[in-house]
Parts: sequence; structure tokens; C-alpha cells
Amino acid sequence: MSPVRAHVIVLAGPSGAGKSRLAERLGLPVLRLDDFYKQGDDPTLPRITDGANAGLVDWDHTDSWNRTAALAAIAELCWTGHTDVPVYDISSSRTTGTQALGLAGGTAFVAEGIFAQDIVEECRDRDFLGRAVCVTQHPLLTFVRRLRRDLAERRKPPLVLLRRGWHLMRDQRRIVDAARAAGCQVLTSDEAHAELSRRYARGPAE
Repeated sequence: MSPVRAHVIVLAGPSGAGKSRLAERLGLPVLRLDDFYKQGDDPTLPRITDGANAGLVDWDHTDSWNRTAALAAIAELCWTGHTDVPVYDISSSRTTGTQALGLAGGTAFVAEGIFAQDIVEECRDRDFLGRAVCVTQHPLLTFVRRLRRDLAERRKPPLVLLRRGWHLMRDQRRIVDAARAAGCQVLTSDEAHAELSRRYARGPAE
């Protein structure tokens, strides 16, 4: 079997930890794994079972996204250097279209999202993996940055976002530990940028 054309840098970590910003700074093509969320009316979507948001879709549960489709896109990028990816609107919980993603002859790209740790093992087994990193920062800072972003983008009603953010802040240690157990190196955004840019970056977008 011939070697793959490109390798994937997996960026995992809590929502709001700085994965998207790090990907931008690296200057590499980015596959946004959050674009592989299921449609809002999909009957297989998991539901929150307790707390103030009980009954709502649990968008932080791994069953809320299409892991198979995301891995297929990664495989196509690694083997051919291009693929078509969905465009997902979080505020309406639906796919609004597709767009082409190409590597323009590059040999590395980033896959980032809150479920990124779920693909590390298979990417490694299929020789797609370049590096796997879990981006982290202080939980309170993550909470503030996540809430500010989600409110600005009107992702969900404000009270839902506040309650979700509080839950995720309390759950951050478990999220980071799970990513570490999946094979990710735990680093701050600046630490990850310094390490990854030495090998992969085309030119940081500062």
C-alpha cells in the first residue's frame, strides 16, 4: 500500500478552550468536526436526562455527531488531498450546504472539535495521525470565552448556554482526562502552537 498523501493533526479539548484559534494560527487547512453534528430532528440524538436542561438535546454527547462521516472525510483528505464537507449551522441545528476542502499540495491538516479525541485511535491505526493534542486552559477562562462566543453567535438561547457552560466548567477535568487517555498530549494553546508550528505551520496568522 502506498503511503498516505497527508497526515492529520487532531486538536481536542473542551468547548471554548481555543482549538479554533490555534488551528487558525497554524495556518493549515482545517476540518471542523463540529460540522458533522446530526440534524436537529434526528431521532437518534441523545437527550439530557437531569438538571435544568433536562429533555433538551445533549450536544456534548458523542452520539450527537456522525463520527463515521468525519472519519471518511479525514481518510479522503489523507489519501487524495481533497474532500467535500458539510456546513453546519449550530443555531438552527442543521446542515445548510457543503463546501470543498483541499490541501493545495500540503502534507498536513487540522481536525478540531469537542469530539476529536474519539478519532485518535482509528487515525493512528490507519497511519493518518500526525499529532494529537488536547488544548486546555483554566476552567473559568474557558467558561467566559465559551459563553462570550456562544452568545455572540446566538448558538442557543442565553439561559441554555449559561447552564451548559456551568456544567462544562465543572466537567472540564474529566474532559481533559478522557482526551489524555485517548492519546492526546495536554497543552495550553501557546504551548501547542510553539510545538506544532516548528514542524507543521505554513505561517501563523497572528
